[in-house]
Parts: sequence; structure tokens; C-alpha cells
Amino acid sequence: MAVKKYIGTPVFKKFFFLACILLILNYDANAQTETYNYFYRVYFNDKGANEVVDYRSVDLLSDKAIVRRQKAGITVPDLRDVPVYKGYIDQIKELGFRLHTTSKWMNTALFKSESPADITILQNLPFVREIMVVKNLSGKGSTPDKFTVPVKKSDPSAFDNHIAMINGLSVHNSGFTGENVLVAVLDGGFAGSDSITSLNSLRSRNGIKGTHDFVRDSRFVYDYSGHGTAVLSILAGEIGGQIAGSAPGADYWLMITEDTDTEYPAEEDLWAAGAEFADSIGADIITSSLGYFIFDDQQMNYKNSEMDGNTTFVTRAADIAASKGILVVSSAGNERGNEWINIIAPSDGDSVLAVGAVDATGEIASFSSSGLSTVNRIKPDLVAQGVNVPLQTADNVLQRSSGTSYSCPVISGLCACLMQAVPLATNYDIIIALHNSSDRFQTPDLLYGYGIPDMVKVISQLQEMTVSRPGDGSAAYPNPLTTDITITFRDIPEKLTVEIYSSSGKLVYRKVYDSYISRSVKLDEFQKLPQGFYIIRLVTKENKFTHKAVKISN
Repeated sequence: MAVKKYIGTPVFKKFFFLACILLILNYDANAQTETYNYFYRVYFNDKGANEVVDYRSVDLLSDKAIVRRQKAGITVPDLRDVPVYKGYIDQIKELGFRLHTTSKWMNTALFKSESPADITILQNLPFVREIMVVKNLSGKGSTPDKFTVPVKKSDPSAFDNHIAMINGLSVHNSGFTGENVLVAVLDGGFAGSDSITSLNSLRSRNGIKGTHDFVRDSRFVYDYSGHGTAVLSILAGEIGGQIAGSAPGADYWLMITEDTDTEYPAEEDLWAAGAEFADSIGADIITSSLGYFIFDDQQMNYKNSEMDGNTTFVTRAADIAASKGILVVSSAGNERGNEWINIIAPSDGDSVLAVGAVDATGEIASFSSSGLSTVNRIKPDLVAQGVNVPLQTADNVLQRSSGTSYSCPVISGLCACLMQAVPLATNYDIIIALHNSSDRFQTPDLLYGYGIPDMVKVISQLQEMTVSRPGDGSAAYPNPLTTDITITFRDIPEKLTVEIYSSSGKLVYRKVYDSYISRSVKLDEFQKLPQGFYIIRLVTKENKFTHKAVKISN
């Protein structure tokens, strides 16, 4: 591939990466005052002159994104990472169309106009492969509320039953809460997430790393809908005895990709834009309590047979996101009591983790979408509690709500905890281990999938794959160390006390786990300690271990 001589210069790299981010976000200062009722998805034949530029990974992706791909053995970068060719976009803009967003993965651009446009002028362009009208002025249709379903008021289940059901409490009690894992939440709005009490801890530790509204081209997301707020409270909420988050220690990017005022395929383009941005910033997980199947213009509706994992625009984008090493978790849908019945896109994706819903007793929810028997694989993948899940959407208002929208973040949050516990596991490793560790693994079906997972078993399976079993009972590495040290055990400790002593014999750190389910423990307390010689003492249910450690300068 030809290389432009200025591509690798430091100034260009910083400018180009920023330009790519701005192209993805495509901020339009006039977007709030102009009304665009017609949207067009344009597929390009190629990426023009961009295909002959030898881009480097640092030109296109953040360091965190590169590390995630390298861990999974993924080529960095590939042609899908190359931006849509600006020359093509400029030619279409000259014809009077306004650009809304692009998809480098799908090699498409989403254009818009205030009034109906003659798309034949686009069809005649030599670099255009296909054009689809993905939004028009047909008006708000009679599409059902795909987000939530009625709450059963009589449910007496505990506030943390949704976590206990999948053995998540043992994971949390062992110190795995999703720390250093980045979760991208794609939704319809996060009204109140900047103030509700259950997210006080998340905000105080600056756990919300960024926000963007892809519908309105804005950074502001704390409006429009409380659906994303409910999802975020299930992920990160903490109120003692009332709200328990599935990943209270994880970091989050909040993205609006759903237009809650209408329902059109253009929202699939926005979902793809959000997913690509999530990839570029290094997100480990995309959690999406959204889905697409029927639209306000019925001529745009999908058919049940198209939920085959390969047809819909959003599903193909989701599968590409998975191919980049991201764990994509999606709601299966709330359609079994409706005419549609079955799963919705992108939960049908081959590499997407589709989550159905059960009640507090583990019985399948009446609304949880069924899988499709025409597809030669099991969907949904898993189920979790999605009936009467405790959440918060407004100040001083705690409630319970139902839907696969809420079983989805139960699973995605615990997956963040898995990633913290087993950092070498890939997204595909996690999906396979979840299948193998679920209660219907031997007899999966189209309602429960592989069933309710046991997160402790998942961690055990993943560690068997990625953590070397020491011969002497325990091992410590690296040593000497600069910031942290990891202790691995031959056997799971079950109970664990960790103590760190200085060279003078002074106790400088002590942590007691009443139960401990991992074969490794990472001690990052050394980041706070001065350089020197230390003794690490570990007491498990069956044994006692001692390790010498040398802390050198960072």
C-alpha cells in the first residue's frame, strides 16, 4: 500500500485520530434548529483513495482499543477500520444532502434532507453501490413499546435476587466488581443519570467517562428517556438494601443511538456509529437494551426469517463489533406475547450474546422473545432475571420494572466482573464459558437458551484456560514489581486473608474475604507503597503462604 510521507508524523497522528473521532460524531452546530425528516443510507463500492494509504493502528484507534484487539489476536488495523472516503461524501453533499453520520465498518454514510430528495441522482454516481430510504415522513406508527412490560406488584424477591440468581454475589464478595473494564451503554436516553442517588458513587469516582447523543449530534444525554437511566442503575447503582448494581466498579460511556420519538431503520445506522465509537475508545463491552424489527413505515419492516444473524444492518454491525474483540450483549426482545413472538435484531447475531428474561424463581417470563427454529443455533444464549428488577429512574423514586431490557444489564455487568477476574479471556472465550456453565447446557431450547449461568463456574472455566496452576501451592509475579503483584493458587482459596508487611514487620495492608472464588488475586495496594522489601502473607481455608516482594520505583 502506498504511504503518504506525513502519515506517521506525531502532529499528523494526533490530528488524524481527532478527525476520525469528529467524523464519527459529526457534530452539527445547526442540528438542533433544523428538522430533517428524510434519511438515506448510501453504500459505497470502495473506500476510494483511503484504500491506498498505509494507515497505522495508532492513526485510527486508541491505545486501549489496540490492546484489546492484540489480546484477541486480531489484525490491527484492517480495511474496515479505514474511514469512509471523504471525497465521496463531499460529492454527495454538493448535491444538497446533509451528512449525519458514517459507518467505516459497513462503508456507508447516512445523509438527510428536510424534504423528499430525488435519489436517482445518487444512484448514477459511479462510486455508489446502493441507496436505501431509512426514514421518511410517514409519522409515528403503531409500533408497540419495545422497552418495558408491566410489573407484577406481588413479587417479594430480595433486592439483589437478580445478582444472587447467577451467583454474582460470590463474584462481588471476592472483589470483582468490574474495575478497569469499560462498558459502552447504547440506549435512548439517560434522563436523571446526572442526579439520581443510586449513581452517586459512580459519579463521585468519575466512572462516567464520556457521553454522546448520536441522534442529535450532541454531547448531552441526560434527557429524552429514562430507559438508559434504568439500565445504568442496574449496572452501577448502589443503595444499601434497595439497589444492587451488577458491575458497580466498572467505567461507562453513555451513548444515545435510539430515537424514542419514532421508529425507523436509520436508528440502526446510529447504533453502528455508536458501536464504532465504542471500539475506537477501547470499550470492552457493548450493552444494548435495544432492538429492531418493525417500523413506523410498515414497508420497512423486517420479516421473521430475516432474524438469521446475517441480514439486518444492525446485526451485521454488531457481529463486526464482536470481531474486534468487544463482548456485545443484547436484549432478546419482549415479543412472545405479541404478533412478532421471536427475537429481534441485533440479538440474532452469530457473535452477539442474546439475553432473555426469567422471573425471580427462574421461570421464563411470558414476554421474553422466543428463538427462531429456522436458525441452526440456539437463541437466546442465556436468561437472567428480567421481571420486577429493582432500579431507579428519578430522584427519590425506587421502583421495579420488567423486560429483557433489564435482564441484559444483569448479564453484561457480571461479564465486566468476569473480565476483571480473568483479564486474558477474550469475548468469545466468555460466551463459550457462559454457555457451558448454564443450567440447561445439556438441553438448550428456544426460550431459555442455555439457561441461567453460574458466574463462579464461568470464572473457574476461564481461569483453567488462562491461569497457570502453580506447583507449590501459590506463586507471585512479577517480582520485583512496580505497581502491583498477582498471586495465583493451585486450588481455589474458598476463604482468603491477605496481609502485607514492611521490612520492619509493620502491617501496612490487610484484607479479609469471607469467601473467595478465584485462583488469583491482584494486589494493587503496592501502587500506594514506597519502594522497598515486603512480606506478603496469605491464609486460605486449607493453607498458609508467604512471599517476599521487592517494590521498585514506578
